[in-house]
Amino acid sequence: MTTYISLFRWTQKGIENVKDSANRLDAVKKAIAGAGGRFIAFYLTTGQYDAVAIAEWPNDQAMATAALAGGSQGFVRSETLRAFTEDEYRKIISSLP
Repeated sequence: MTTYISLFRWTQKGIENVKDSANRLDAVKKAIAGAGGRFIAFYLTTGQYDAVAIAEWPNDQAMATAALAGGSQGFVRSETLRAFTEDEYRKIISSLP
């Protein structure tokens, strides 16, 4: 599976309903599993982003579908990054001319 790191910022609606955010996180974990993905980690963060999540998805389409479904609820804005494992990184580096 492919690893993705998602960076989140609460919207006004999200921060107004922050007390329910743990319940929304639980729903996200279930949705990821139901879509064939694997939830790895969640972090509340300080700085530019309010939270970070790491998950594995079977393909880009599954990840994009979940990101759009989550974003359409209006609680967060997200930025998702394709993450390469150390092994993938080493293969990429070793293939350089």
